[in-house]
Amino acid sequence: MRLDLSNDMNIKKINREVFVADDPIVNVGNQEIEFLKMRVGNTERKRIRLCAHKDIGDRLHEMFIMLSKETYIRPHKHLNKAESLHVIEGSADAVFFDEAGNITEVMPLSDYSSGKPFYYRIVEPFYHTLCIRSDFLVFHEATQGPFQRSDTVFAPWSPVEDDSDGIREFIRKLSDTVYKLSERVG
Repeated sequence: MRLDLSNDMNIKKINREVFVADDPIVNVGNQEIEFLKMRVGNTERKRIRLCAHKDIGDRLHEMFIMLSKETYIRPHKHLNKAESLHVIEGSADAVFFDEAGNITEVMPLSDYSSGKPFYYRIVEPFYHTLCIRSDFLVFHEATQGPFQRSDTVFAPWSPVEDDSDGIREFIRKLSDTVYKLSERVG
């Protein structure tokens, strides 16, 4: 399905969570972000993305990702690839873990105007997740392609995505811990 988003850009719907820019020159502005906001609530996992790359075989993957406050990002790490994240709108805590699931670092993130860090880049395979603090978090993510599911390793100590009760408890405990850590620092 091809959607005419504006006079400037067309996008192709891959599924409810994934859209791909379908023009040789991709530009993203407020209209595209609003397009994502209008649809994120209709996704089961409360996440949606607009890919600037054309397919999973591309060597560079760039995505504009929107998460809602309800989104669970299962802690994971990437093998043999770097990842960068640049916040456009909203706030979150990027949480990094060791192999046993102990928190090693919490990085508060927000947009440029907040004065907080708005960007990170990971080059080592650290387990990480995001605790969303605002109603929405919009960010630009870049990583190496091609996409191979086996390059992502999910933390064995974290709940799987269909374990609703486990997810609620995990997020509650993680949020409490992150809040207590930030009180000590701030």
